[in-house]
Formats: sequence, structure tokens, C-alpha cells
Amino acid sequence: MKSFSESYKKAGVDVTAGYEAVRLMKEHIARTNVPGVLSGIGGFGGLFEPDLTGIEKPVFVSGTDGVGTKLKLAFLMDKHDTVGIDCVAMCVNDIICCGAKPQFFLDYIAVGKNYPEKIAKIVSGVAEGCVQAGCALVGGETAEMPGFYPVDEYDLAGFAVGVVDKKKIVDTSSQKAGDVLIALKSSGVHSNGFSLVRKVFSINERNLAVHFDELGTTLGETLLTPTRIYVKSVLRLMQDVTVKSVSHITGGGFYENIPRSLPEGISAHIAKKDVQVLPIFDLISRTGHIPERDMFNTFNMGVGMIVSVNAEDADKAVSILNGAGEQAYILGELVASDEGVILD
Repeated sequence: MKSFSESYKKAGVDVTAGYEAVRLMKEHIARTNVPGVLSGIGGFGGLFEPDLTGIEKPVFVSGTDGVGTKLKLAFLMDKHDTVGIDCVAMCVNDIICCGAKPQFFLDYIAVGKNYPEKIAKIVSGVAEGCVQAGCALVGGETAEMPGFYPVDEYDLAGFAVGVVDKKKIVDTSSQKAGDVLIALKSSGVHSNGFSLVRKVFSINERNLAVHFDELGTTLGETLLTPTRIYVKSVLRLMQDVTVKSVSHITGGGFYENIPRSLPEGISAHIAKKDVQVLPIFDLISRTGHIPERDMFNTFNMGVGMIVSVNAEDADKAVSILNGAGEQAYILGELVASDEGVILD
């Protein structure tokens, strides 16, 4: 007998919609299969057997995050196939900061009403993020919660697990004055600061459709651009260059995130003129009259990730990153100071 409850359906939860959503998402999940996946979706747990060949002391690194209020734009634009990339990116970009290669990912989608086609679109984005990160989507959960979420809204979160050989964990304590900071360009606002973005533009369907020449597209398309995933390029860099720190520039911008990767007594010195600020940030600042200090303390400003290397490795590192598809450039240097970040 197939699972079905008329009483539960009258309460707002349709289990058959959940089964249909699973059927529709299977093709997307299949794209993420990598060696090590031992189970399909539908079980009580996702099974993954990591290949630890050549790893002397494996250390598992985990990261979890969500998409945040950027989802409000997806609702207004009725576009749901990219926010899953953001969800994966916010997790895997964090664990790569330790030098860990992502192994698998799980998502959690909570909805007011389960529309199977919409769920499948969300999962297609999650799957694309996993493909970009080189990890498997081994499971997840879709929870229909009528009365808790509006019927046309949802929340999306997830977590990733990666592995790194203990001796290859990024050693931030090795940084010294004179080391060079390299910027990896962002794809836009990524998935942070959207509460401020929404306030600045008083976001609605109408103004999201406005075309800005300086952006080359509409405001909505620019803001909904998914977060760039840096995993493969940073792993490629680590093969040939000693990377001394990696900073994922998320909410809190430069002032909060860069110091998280610095040892005591060492600060990052960056000239503002050297930051390749994207047009969307100029537009946010101008429209909302946001002080420059607050901009650099909230947004990535066009820099999604920063790595530090020895000065003699800087040019080589930029070349490797650009060869791996990034837009990388020398951003600044480390100095003896306790200020954390010096922007001048």
C-alpha cells in the first residue's frame, strides 16, 4: 500500500508531492555522483566512502550555512535554479580555507507548500554547486511546514564535509610581514549583506526589473548572480605553491573576515585603489548613501576570496589561479601590526 494520509493533506502536508519532488530531482543529483557514493537518495542516511589513499592522517572539516535573505529576491523574480549554488558555495568556500577538499553535501529545504517542480529547480542549483565544487550530493530533507512559512516561500540551508591530510592543513601561523595577499574576484554580492541591499533599494518586483547601464543588465539579475565557488582553483594552487592563509570574504567584509586568518601581531595592508570594486557596490553605496567604511565592513566589494603566499611565489600564484579560471591579482601585503586590516 502506498503512503498517503488524507488527514495530513487536509492539514496542509501532501506526502505525495514530496515523492514527486524526489522523482524530479533524481536526474540532478545523479550529476554529482563521484567515487565514494554508496547510496542513492531516499534512505535514512547518505553513505559515502572517502578515498584516503595517500593521506597519512585524515582530518574531516565541516561547514554549514544558508542563503539568507537573498532568497527574497528569488521569490520576487520566481527564479529558483541558482540559489542552490549559493548554498553550496557558502559551505565549501569555508572549508577550503583549511585546505580541505569537499567530499559530500546535504541540503535542507523548508517550504510552506511543496511544489515539486519548484523543489526540483532548487535542487538543480544545489547539484550544480556540488559539480562546481567536485563533491557529491548524498542526501537532504524537504520539510513541508504549512502555517510556518508562506505557501510561496522557503528556506534553504546545507552543510558540507571535506577531508585534508593533517600535515597539509593551512598553517596561518607561518605568515609574516612581507607576505603577499592575492585577491580572487567575486561574481557580485554573493550571498551576504542582502538585508542592507533590500533596504537600500526598497526591493520589489518592479525595481528588480530596472536595467542599469553600469551593470549591463537588470538589478535583479545582477543581485541574483550566484556565489562563485573557488574550491577547484584553490586546490590547484595548493599543488604548486605554499598557501599560508585563505580568507572567504562573506558577511562582515574585509574588516571581519581577513583577521580570522591572521596570527597575532600581523595585519593586512591594502590600498583601496588596488581593490577592483565591482559596479554593483558603487551603485549600492551611492543609492543608499552608505559610508565607505560600512561598505568594506559588510560586502566583499568584488573580492570573494583572499590567499596569502610568500612574496617570491606571488606572481606564480596569480598565474596559476588565472589559468584555473579565476580573475586574480595582487591586492596587498602583510605587515607587523595589531590593527587587523589597514585600508588606506
